[in-house]
Amino acid sequence: MKKLLVGAFALSMLAACNAGEDDLLNQEENDALISVSAVTQRVCPSEDIRKEALANNPTLMAKFVENESKTAKFIDDLSMGRVLADGTVEIPVVVNVLYRTSAENISDAQIASQIATLNKDFGGTNSDVSKIPAEFTSVAAGDTKIKFRLDRVIRKSTTVRSWRTNDAMKKSSSKGQDAYKPANYFNIWVVGDMGGVLGYATFPESAGLWNDGVVIAGKYFGTTANAPYNLGRTATHEVGHYLNLRHIWGDGNCATDYVDDTPTQQDKNFGKPTYPQYDLCGGVNRSIQFMNYMDYVDDAAMYMFSAGQKSRMQAVTNASGARSGLRLY
Repeated sequence: MKKLLVGAFALSMLAACNAGEDDLLNQEENDALISVSAVTQRVCPSEDIRKEALANNPTLMAKFVENESKTAKFIDDLSMGRVLADGTVEIPVVVNVLYRTSAENISDAQIASQIATLNKDFGGTNSDVSKIPAEFTSVAAGDTKIKFRLDRVIRKSTTVRSWRTNDAMKKSSSKGQDAYKPANYFNIWVVGDMGGVLGYATFPESAGLWNDGVVIAGKYFGTTANAPYNLGRTATHEVGHYLNLRHIWGDGNCATDYVDDTPTQQDKNFGKPTYPQYDLCGGVNRSIQFMNYMDYVDDAAMYMFSAGQKSRMQAVTNASGARSGLRLY
């Protein structure tokens, strides 16, 4: 059974190697070095970005530890029957579209398709939910009681050809767009290109900060023709991070994601694995949950959250959670 070792994890965060800002590619001067071809494998640097931020910011680290403590208490209280579900939380979404060309200025229909996908995936009404293996149906999240409502779309023309993961798109001063009231609105930035990165997210310890939200490359946002990332699951994955979910393999060999009902696995999975697939961890050969939204498989191969993941997401959107500011009354 996975244990929530917040202190040990915090120390590992502080000890992590940091890539300084000087290592980030200049957004415009290095365009010739950046491939704009289709991404062949899912890449999500959210955890790496988080490690650097936590290691360099004691205040952020303190918030992280506090959030994990509250999450553990909420899950424990829930299991003891001391906390009842308080209804669905409807999160207001602001989509910031940054475009250099007309093609990058994505349509309202494409944006609507992404909001619809989020509501289906988080509501457990996605059309491929029937593909969940019988082994995992008992631990499937079903309706997470989290919904998304498009509040507004902010469009801005920019001269930036390619963006990095340094949050420049979140600042008007670097030709991006400032977040709209991030303490109370979920901001998504849709950008033209990020090289080999599909998207990335901030975690609950960043709630309300200037850079809080999710970034997605436009070609992978909503329903598109850019298979295998054409079903809007990149946003589903990154919103999972935003709501305090880790990668299902714990970003290490047989590491923990702090969720009891997601089997420990050796590493990330790509493409379309065939069920069942087994990983040996701690001397136990387990059938792994590669179809979970928090793995790296293709959009068409991921179609579930677990009940444990649902509890973590409910914990941060709870009235006392880090993202309680998103609640609408």
